[in-house]
Amino acid sequence: MLHHSITPAFDTELRKLYDSCVRPRREPRNQRRRLVCLLSMISLVPACSCGLALGQGKKVAPPPGRYVWQSVARIGGHLALAYSPDGAFSADSSLLAVAEGNRVALISLPKPQPGATVQANAAMQPPAIVHPKIPGVNQLQIQSASFLSPGRLFVLASALVRNKKKRRSAAGTMEIAFQWNTADDTLFGKADSVGASGGFSPPRYFSQIKDLGLYKNSSFELWSPVAGSPEFILIPELTHIPQFFTFSPDGRWLLLAQVQTNASPDPIVVSLRDRTIVGGLEGHHGTVLGVTFSRDSTYITTACEDGAVRIFSAPGWTLLQTLAGNQGPVHWAEFSPDGNSVVSAGQDKTARIWSVRTGRLIQTLQESNEPLLTAAFSPNGQYLAATSANHVYLWTREPVN
Repeated sequence: MLHHSITPAFDTELRKLYDSCVRPRREPRNQRRRLVCLLSMISLVPACSCGLALGQGKKVAPPPGRYVWQSVARIGGHLALAYSPDGAFSADSSLLAVAEGNRVALISLPKPQPGATVQANAAMQPPAIVHPKIPGVNQLQIQSASFLSPGRLFVLASALVRNKKKRRSAAGTMEIAFQWNTADDTLFGKADSVGASGGFSPPRYFSQIKDLGLYKNSSFELWSPVAGSPEFILIPELTHIPQFFTFSPDGRWLLLAQVQTNASPDPIVVSLRDRTIVGGLEGHHGTVLGVTFSRDSTYITTACEDGAVRIFSAPGWTLLQTLAGNQGPVHWAEFSPDGNSVVSAGQDKTARIWSVRTGRLIQTLQESNEPLLTAAFSPNGQYLAATSANHVYLWTREPVN
């Protein structure tokens, strides 16, 4: 069944043009051309259904442009909650890894054929489930699962780990990281403790540079799951703990937010070449909850407690756009792969799509009944996922005919 999406004002204009075409006028040919033009702009938006029985799409009016985001599913579990979840998508955008307790669901994402929508091509298939089990590790709670390759995940988790050096096998809760083969559900290599010596900030995984990052005593440690070797970055000027940090994909910049004892909420910019503070992202009126770079490292977006999303140039650190509209704090904002759009995830339970160039709100997605904490686009830009603490909401980009 198809659902028309026509505003009252548009309908009134259409009726006037219809009358002008069916009644003799001086320029009937020009009027008819206008009518044909307007009729071609009417969108026929299909109702969305999901074969996973995890959610049903809502009927939405298409935004100005050539596509609209349609709901595909609501999935139990979560993505990364404190850093970018974009690594949960496989590089070819065919899978989404969703963590739930001690397991990971691998959601198959259909690829539409030319001229057809995702819903018309195939219903979503039941997910494949992997259950990481590691000797000496109990009560595994997976925080995030990110693709390193098509068949391998990098998993961050907390767990009770036995201390092999003690006779009584005392166990303690710690952060661990490991790689997992999805094809045969087996451990690749070994599990490593993260920050076991204490005093480190919570670990964050940066999928764009494929490094795990921690902070302690003015120094950042980057550890590569693939190479297995650490890199240490000392910033002598940084004497207080940043609660949030992120690296640019090109390796030139480090951004710090929520720095303890810092009177300003504005994030700090560090040059990784010189290991010095070189500027700040000014204009925030509340705690900055999230900071991300565009994939080409030329733009930055911030999510703020004051309810706004801001876009800055990099370098230059000039405020380009302030995107207002959220009813409450914005927890996360992230660029689309082509850098033309930003998605924000808010306390008001919405995901919002914004134009980077104009700052215009393109679409508001309201399927969630929980605050949304992070969000990301798939590498091919076809899918969008946003996560609350308990559910992942998935949308697909559909053309408007």
